[in-house]
Amino acid sequence: MNHRVGVLLGIAAVALLLLPQVASPTVLHLAVIVCFYAFLGQAWNILGGYAGQFSFGHAAFFGIGAYTSTLLYLHLGVSPWLGMLAAGVAGMAFGLVSGFLSFRYGLRGPYFALVMLAFAEMLRIVAENWGAVGGSVGVLVPLLGSAPLQFQFASKRSFYYIILALLAGATLLVWRIGRSRLGYYLLAIRENEEAAEALGVNAFRYKMAAMAISAFLTAMGGTFYAQYLLYIDPEITFGTTVSIEILLRPVIGGAGTVFGPILGSLVLTPFSEIAKSLFRGFIGVHLMIFGAILVAVIIFLPQGIMGLLDSLWRRYGGGGGAR
Repeated sequence: MNHRVGVLLGIAAVALLLLPQVASPTVLHLAVIVCFYAFLGQAWNILGGYAGQFSFGHAAFFGIGAYTSTLLYLHLGVSPWLGMLAAGVAGMAFGLVSGFLSFRYGLRGPYFALVMLAFAEMLRIVAENWGAVGGSVGVLVPLLGSAPLQFQFASKRSFYYIILALLAGATLLVWRIGRSRLGYYLLAIRENEEAAEALGVNAFRYKMAAMAISAFLTAMGGTFYAQYLLYIDPEITFGTTVSIEILLRPVIGGAGTVFGPILGSLVLTPFSEIAKSLFRGFIGVHLMIFGAILVAVIIFLPQGIMGLLDSLWRRYGGGGGAR
């Protein structure tokens, strides 16, 4: 099985590297968005999938990342490459604060999800009413054309390779976490936090670690988004829609698995782009469709697409599962 998986991964890697050479600009843009949401899904997966802390407010970290790098660039001239790291640190700092306030007082399940949603909404309202960050008008990043040192490129090809590298790094990190002591502790906490603590696992410490890593990566995604579209505002960075888009990919693909967020993004992102174009005059229709898909997946595929593939592999592959 390992040999087969290795061959399939090798073929997939070659195809992904060669894709920009044959893809049209539209297809390349779609590939960028697929990888982008898969990257954000991997970031959420560490906290929501492995640690079992279902967050409805990852837009908080995403927006912090987008605004941090953009404002550093516009006001201090800091390159967005460095701004991306600063954004990650800022997002991680907020994640540690919000995580401390949540986990220290025992919030979990729907209470934790709603608290994270409240944090994101709080930041959205602050950004909308704070003129120093552009208010509700948002912030426009000056177009420089081809300026690689300033994270701007004349072609989407460069953006594609950047987000592909970020996705590969995040996927490798998730894979390593899943096979480390941290990953085993997070899974134990997800399954039964009281039992894990009774066995000596410091649930608070490891949930905080998952929160820090997840927030750092999500904030980096915010920087990429800002540089790719060259415009941000409170609604498209801190809005509830962002949080929903982030968590849908790993939930539908298979939360707590290495490739779940990628499969979820491969399925949902093209569908989302098509739905947005078909229902352009009806804002939010694609989210309603997403909600219906999510309900169907929870009822019929509670372990997501990876769970389905895993069962098929067990039945027809003659092995111990596809995961």
